[in-house]
Amino acid sequence: MPEQRAVIFDMDGVICHTNPYHSIAFKAFFSKRNLQPTEADFQQHMYGKSNSYILSHFLGRPIEGEDLRSLEEEKESLFRTLYAPHIEPIAGFLPFFETLVQQSVRVAVATSAPRANLDLIVGQVPIYPHLGSVMASEDVIKHKPDPEVYLKSAANLGVLPEQCIVFEDSYSGVMAATNAGMRVVGVLSSHSQEELPPCSLYIEDYSNIDFAALMQLF
Repeated sequence: MPEQRAVIFDMDGVICHTNPYHSIAFKAFFSKRNLQPTEADFQQHMYGKSNSYILSHFLGRPIEGEDLRSLEEEKESLFRTLYAPHIEPIAGFLPFFETLVQQSVRVAVATSAPRANLDLIVGQVPIYPHLGSVMASEDVIKHKPDPEVYLKSAANLGVLPEQCIVFEDSYSGVMAATNAGMRVVGVLSSHSQEELPPCSLYIEDYSNIDFAALMQLF
């Protein structure tokens, strides 16, 4: 077992079950523009994707630069208003996180969400002082499934990719971690096991995850 071990968490659907609130926010956002995407559309083109991809796909044109910043802020501010009263970590997350810290495992968060969303959630879920790396959409050039966010996280933590285990819930997120050369635990909050690329382990939540079994993945 390597002496240095790290666990990197995605945020949406991994630390908190935010996706239902993203769906509500996006539906309101698109409804103002006379668009009515379905939940199936969101499953395929929203969960785990960057806002640049989501907005470009549903609006049917490239969304970038100042246009992206303006539209993203409109949608994400709506999400933050909706979700702020309901912030709660996924079952068992905090005890599991505390075990990692007690066992001297290095921990990080790497999300495709904007920094303001990360600050909102990590401000309510008490993990920030223990994080060795915090990465949001503004911190990368290429978004998931590109491995940039995970490779940068490993560098920030001072570990090699093969010393990292990533917790992810989306297809693009699992692919990003796999492309980075990391092992992945699939969190089945938004997708079924069959809808994700192969992972080393799958969990519904953190209530029954076995720390010793997780360590075996290293």
